[in-house]
Amino acid sequence: MKLRYIATLFVLSFGTLLGMMYHYRLDFSLLADLSFYQSLANPDARIVQVREGLRKEEIADLVGSKLGWGDSEKSQFINAHLALNTDDLEGKYFPKTYILLKDENPLGVTSIMLHQFSTQTSAIKKPKTAKIINPETALTIASIIQREAGGKNDMKLISGIIWNRLFNGMKLQIDATLQYAKGSEEDGWWSKVYPKDKSINSLYNTYLHVGLPPTPIANPGLAAIDAAYNPQKTNCLFYLHDKKGNIHCSATYEGHLKNIDKYY
Repeated sequence: MKLRYIATLFVLSFGTLLGMMYHYRLDFSLLADLSFYQSLANPDARIVQVREGLRKEEIADLVGSKLGWGDSEKSQFINAHLALNTDDLEGKYFPKTYILLKDENPLGVTSIMLHQFSTQTSAIKKPKTAKIINPETALTIASIIQREAGGKNDMKLISGIIWNRLFNGMKLQIDATLQYAKGSEEDGWWSKVYPKDKSINSLYNTYLHVGLPPTPIANPGLAAIDAAYNPQKTNCLFYLHDKKGNIHCSATYEGHLKNIDKYY
């Protein structure tokens, strides 16, 4: 009877663990890592789920809410590049589920996330032509893909369209970059774009400026980064998503207008 009780308790506990891992999208290979169980058992540990496509201010709020940060700590996290004497780190706060100690400081969290970025992205298969692609350029494109795509299936097509526009010397004219330019804590980080926003005086306004914005606009996941390096071959220059989230593209602006009439 006692053995049956222990077995039942084990099954329930293990089931709960698996459910938690599925909910937080944790890597199941962690089940073989003793430190993983030690972290879960630590009363000072906090699980923080960082989704793809957030900007660093959103991540600061998310992590800060779990670790009890105030405005000062959040500001240190957002401006970690200044303390580290490096370029802006937007795009390199790798999205995944972390187990962090509640007293971890902003620079410590930054270091953990940068390490994950380096580790995870090193596994991406890059074509031979990728040798001529600046990694920062690829990361900026990946961040746009992450915000623009309706799902992973769209990413390589959108990448191909972005690269086509760049190679053709066209303005990208992408709404997600406008959202980054106008985003704020008060009005929302990814608020709706209106026609008047296309005149915003910002280097992130790709309706005014040719080429890419000066930094990534979000923190992309592996699929978006992979898509930036491995775009789908296409002659399309324009795209839209219909009301069901399906993507439609066209090689000409006239074709794009027809798609607008057809799907909207």
